[in-house]
Amino acid sequence: MASYADVLQYLSSLDYPAGKDEVLREAEREGAPPEVLRALRALPPVDYANGNQVARSAGIDAAPEITDAQRGAQGRDKRHQRVSQHLRGI
Repeated sequence: MASYADVLQYLSSLDYPAGKDEVLREAEREGAPPEVLRALRALPPVDYANGNQVARSAGIDAAPEITDAQRGAQGRDKRHQRVSQHLRGI
């Protein structure tokens, strides 16, 4: 399976925004392995703003070592509510 880093590596010199066809051509030109090309061929035909957006659209997880349970716990963690400092005491 292709990793997030693999996708970013083979698209590092691509100019964005870029469409699916441009993304695929760039990966082929850079010599991406079959699993990366397979993931990119499954992309929706839209314009992508950056490599991270490409990897997410390909369904590649940025941190596969984190389980779904750990992600859920991170989401419930009160320290990460992203509330402005001046509103925390209210």
